[in-house]
Amino acid sequence: MPRYLWQASYTTDGVKGVLKEGGSARRTAISQLAESLGGKVEAFYYAFGDHDVYVIAEAPDNATAASISLAVAASGAARIKTVALLTPEEIDLATKASVPYRPPGA
Repeated sequence: MPRYLWQASYTTDGVKGVLKEGGSARRTAISQLAESLGGKVEAFYYAFGDHDVYVIAEAPDNATAASISLAVAASGAARIKTVALLTPEEIDLATKASVPYRPPGA
């Protein structure tokens, strides 16, 4: 199953929600969300810096990952960035592909 990295930054309302419910409650909510759509959270971390939360999760497909991202963004409680993750084996396949690319000006 494809894996995704979600990087989320809380808005003021999102921070208020975390202060009210606690950090583990958000992890539980996100895990339940992923599972309800056929996915699974592998890792959930809070962090200092540009993003408040990092989540690595499985989702059945890109459309499901996008629907999760859209729902989070639409809530107004967080800004979210979704990154599709590739396995080393997928990169191995990519390195074996013949790509007839011509650089600009060549």
